[in-house]
Formats: sequence, structure tokens, C-alpha cells
Amino acid sequence: MNTENFLLELGTEELPPKLLQKLSSSLGDNIALQLDALKLSYLKVDIFSTPRRLAVVVRDLQLQQEEQLIERKGPSISAPDKAIEGFAKSCGTSKDKLKQKPFGSSNYYFFTKKQKGLNTIELLENIVDISIKKIPIARPMRWGDLDYSFARPVHWLVMLLGKQIVPAKIMGLVASNKTMGLRFKKDNKICISSAEKYPSIMQDRANIEVDFLKRKEIIRSQVIQKATEINAKAVIDESLLEEVCALVECPVALSGGFDTKFLSVPEEALISAMKSHQKYFHMLDNKGNLLPAFITVANIESSDLSVIIDGNERVIRPRLSDAEFFWEHDKLVSLENRISKLDSVLFMESLGSMGDKVKRIESLSKNIAEFIGADINNCARAGLLSKSDLVSEMVGEFADLQGIMGGYYALEDGEDENIALGIKEHYHPRFAGDSLPSSDEGLVVAIADKIDTITGIYGIGQGPTGSKDPYALRRTALGLLRIMVECRLDINLKELIANSLKLHSSNVDINSDIDIYNFMMDRLRKYYKEQNVATKVFESVLVVRPHSPYDFHLRVQALNEFTKSSESKSLIEANKRIANMLREETNINTNIDASAFIEDAEKELYKATLRVSKNIKDSKDYAGNMLQLLDLKDSIDSFFDKVMVNVDDKKLRESRLSLLYWVRSLFLSVADVSYLS
Repeated sequence: MNTENFLLELGTEELPPKLLQKLSSSLGDNIALQLDALKLSYLKVDIFSTPRRLAVVVRDLQLQQEEQLIERKGPSISAPDKAIEGFAKSCGTSKDKLKQKPFGSSNYYFFTKKQKGLNTIELLENIVDISIKKIPIARPMRWGDLDYSFARPVHWLVMLLGKQIVPAKIMGLVASNKTMGLRFKKDNKICISSAEKYPSIMQDRANIEVDFLKRKEIIRSQVIQKATEINAKAVIDESLLEEVCALVECPVALSGGFDTKFLSVPEEALISAMKSHQKYFHMLDNKGNLLPAFITVANIESSDLSVIIDGNERVIRPRLSDAEFFWEHDKLVSLENRISKLDSVLFMESLGSMGDKVKRIESLSKNIAEFIGADINNCARAGLLSKSDLVSEMVGEFADLQGIMGGYYALEDGEDENIALGIKEHYHPRFAGDSLPSSDEGLVVAIADKIDTITGIYGIGQGPTGSKDPYALRRTALGLLRIMVECRLDINLKELIANSLKLHSSNVDINSDIDIYNFMMDRLRKYYKEQNVATKVFESVLVVRPHSPYDFHLRVQALNEFTKSSESKSLIEANKRIANMLREETNINTNIDASAFIEDAEKELYKATLRVSKNIKDSKDYAGNMLQLLDLKDSIDSFFDKVMVNVDDKKLRESRLSLLYWVRSLFLSVADVSYLS
């Protein structure tokens, strides 16, 4: 089979950096789907992207479709001759050339013919056109007076099959083998001699690394090297690294500095100014202190790099001056005096203002603190002040500093250090893998804030539906569950939901507690799935509806250990058998008349169950409880081997069923292990 490499490059204005990888992946996936639909084989599809280009190289693409057998179903053999002849004519043949084949309960006429496969080069224009149009773009742009749209205006199109230019016109552009190098180069037109050599030609002729991942690692290496040169450690945030990679085609890392006077400003504010506004990497000394220096990545080769460095140093100075001004100006007003301003900040329609929210957080914080034994006054104070920094100038400019600046301002106001830490930490965890609050105050306020958000939004009917989650409630719920589980807080989730709902206005449905609890359990299911806990283990615990996520967690751990025992399989099957036997019984309880027992096996099971029941009564050592229950294995096996449960003697039958009900209830005190069957 003859094959060639196929190259597509779409040249554009600078693409949105945060969308670059999605656009690139989508184009590659769409090309692959179109090729698959046309039954064109290929080895693999490589994707490339820079700020000004999306490219795809299809390796070893089949040059011609295989011969295909085309079959059309016609009318039934009992249909009028006119209908049959009309079908034959539409197929370009006669009735006697049609074949009769069974289809369902009748025979029908069929027309079949062999169709020679088309040349791939004839199909590529349509393949590429469809693939581009199917890229999901939220806000497509139009340019000039053309009737085309894309993420950004498109200026050139390269399509090569091997060394041959593919005849195509897409979005008003005629395909060629000419691409563009760096924007600021005078002679920046580049001829691509073959699809296979595309990456190397771009590197050799234009010093452009078109492979996003390779370019990303080049930037990482350069940043680390620049920091090493000044005996510093560069802090490389992965999301910032990816954004920078999407902004440059020819990365050149440079280091610059700023006035040490700015170090009097909280370092998070300086870092935010450097990262969010200028896309700079910050550096630390060997003690972990912020240095008055930064690393920027230029997108141009220059014989005088000092000019670029000087320009960046001039640009960062007013940004840091702004941060310094906000810091000094914000300190003039205490967090407490800012609370009243929160009344004019809307939390959400139907849920009141941020002022209303902090009052609810304060109330919840008192209850939670009392339950876990934390300082009630400190937690309530931290809850009340938790959102005050939202009306500060610093957070108004740098939204990612909310909470963090509140902690600093609290210290400046003379608040207790633990209160300040609680304010600083209460947004944690902010994303998957983020750290949890380290202080009692942080834990309490984080729980209060998150449950208030979940119950409020869910209670006004705005909970997640399908794939839509506009208020990130799933992430908020997962963060709340992580706090409870990983910080070992045995908090009654149902009571917490109910207490939170009571604090909201009448706009919130107070009867949505069950739906919210079920929503939280769905998030807990996802949490354990990520922990590689078997779904059956989760479902076994869910059946008994534990009151707290941490209690749920202890049961899951116990069940995981239980399933590792060689004896567990027999007990699991016995539980399933017991569950089936009791399914139709409605009046069974654990009030057992042991005097009715006549068989040694049932007497022994009764004694063993009595012993285990005493040992595990009121115990939350679920792992130990499961070990105790394992001791029932031999007695249960013997009971089923030697005892007939459904006997004619009503008193004896009920006693035996009650005994089994008792055995099952002991297992249910941990989980319904019958689900593990």
C-alpha cells in the first residue's frame, strides 16, 4: 500500500494562549475522525502549535481508498413493476440485473456494484474544511468583508502530501507550501519542501519549535538555567509555563530585577503582579525568600538583549508601585470597618449580599467549632471577617489574592494570629490537589463557607445538571469532603446541611436537604474512584448511610482490609444469602427466643453472635469489628450446612430468621457486605 505524510498548517493572528492546546488537539482529533470515516489508514497524527499556527502531520497516510462494495436496498419483490423498474433506473441498470435477498420477513431487490476508491489528494480539501469548521470556538471572529470565522483571522494555508501541494481553497486561502517565520524578521517566508521535514525546517530556517511540549521543556530549562546563573531558585508554576509557551515561538529567557523597597509589600501581591500581568517567573534565595528579580521569556532573537531586559524592568515598576500603593492605602481601613461595605456586594441573586453571607458563615462557624472542639470565638471572628478583603483595592486589582490579603490585613489590625490564618486559609482547597487548611480556624471557616455556598445555590434550584456546573459546586463539594475526610473531622453531614439551610432566606428550599446529601455522596463516590477504591466497596458503605464523611471513610478502609482476608468471600456470600432470605420478611427483629433452638449448629451460632455483639457494641473501630465478624465464619457455614430455616414450626422458623437478622445487623453496623458479592 502506497503512503505519504500529509501536512496541514493554518497560519493565524496570535491565538488565545489559554485556548491554544484545545484548538490544536481538536484540529488533530477532527482530522483523524474524518480519515477514519473515509476508511483511509494512517500510522499516527502528530499535532503542532505556536501562537501563530496550528499544524497537523499525518504519518504514512494511505494514498488511495480501497475498492468499496456499494449496496442499495430497493422495493420488495412483491412491489409493482413500475416501482422496481424505477429503482433499477435510478441505479443505472435494469430489473434483470438486480439481486433478490431476504431482509426481515420478506425478500427485496438489491443493487450492488464495486466502486473504485478515490485518490486521497482529491479528498483532503473537504477533510480539512470540515475539520476546521468542527473546532469548537466559543466566540469566533470575522475579518475584513469575508464570510469566514475562526478564533483569530487566518492568513496562510499550507497543505502538502509528501512533496506535492494539495489543490485546495479553504477560508478564501489557496493552499501552498509557503509558511511564515517570526513576525519581526524581514525575510520570514519559508518554503516547506516536504511534509515529513516540517518540524526540522521550521527549527532550522526560523528557529521556531513547533512542538508545544518540546518548546515547553526548552522554556523550563532556560528558566532554570537563568536562575542558576544568579544563585537563585526559579518557581515554575505549570499553568504559567503553559501560558508562556503559548505566547512564544522562539523562546529566549532573560532575567531582570526591581527595587528592593517593594519587598516590604506582601510577597503574594508582588508575585501576582509579576505572574498575572507580565507572565514573569519569580525567584527565591536559598532560604526561600522572594528575591527582587524575575525571569521573562522573550519571543525574539536580538543582538542586544539588554534593551529587552531594560524594557521589562521599566514595565514591571509601575505594576509593583500599584501593589505598594494598594497595600499602604488598604491598611488605613480595618477589616471590621469594611464589613458594612459587603452589604453592597451581591453574593448571588436570591441569596443576598456578601454581608448576609458572612453572617451565615459566622453562625455556622460557631456550631462547627463547638462540635470539633475549636476556639468558638476565634472561629466566629474569622468567619465574620473572611470576606472583608473583597472590598479592598488590592483584591479589586488582584482577585487571586482574596483571603490571602485578608490574612495580612487582619494582622495589621491586631487580630489574633489564628484568626488571620483562618481568614487566609478558608478558600482552601481551591482546586484538585491543593493544600488543606492547617489551622482549626481555617478548617472551620472553610467548611462553613463551602456548605453555605452549596446549600444556597442548590436550594434555589441552580445545582449542577449533566455536564453543566456554572458555579463549580462539584469542585466546592469535593473540597469540603476532602477537609472532613483527610483532616479526620467526624462532622454529621446531614445536620450540617440542615443547619445551613435554616440560615438562608425563604428563597432557599429548606426541603432540598436530601438532594444535597445525595449530591455530596456522588462527589464522595468520585473521590474514592480517584483513590482506586472499588465501586462495590463504596456502594456497600453507602447503603448504611453513615452520618459523616470521615465515618464513611473509616468504614471504607475497614472493608478494604476485610476483602483481603481469604475468609471474606464465604462471609460475603453468606450475607447475600441471608439478605435474600430476609427480603420478604417484614416482622423480623433481634428479639430471639433461644430456647426454641434444637440444633447444635444454631445454638453455636447464637453463642458466637452474642459474644461478637458484646465485643463490637458501640465500637467505631470498624477494622477491628470486621475482624471480630470474621470469627463468625465457621458458625455461619455450619448453620447453613446443618439447619433448615423454613420449617413448618412457626416459632422455630421465626427464631432462626431472627438469628440471621441479628447476624446481618452486626455486619450492617459497618457496611452491607452482600454488595461485595
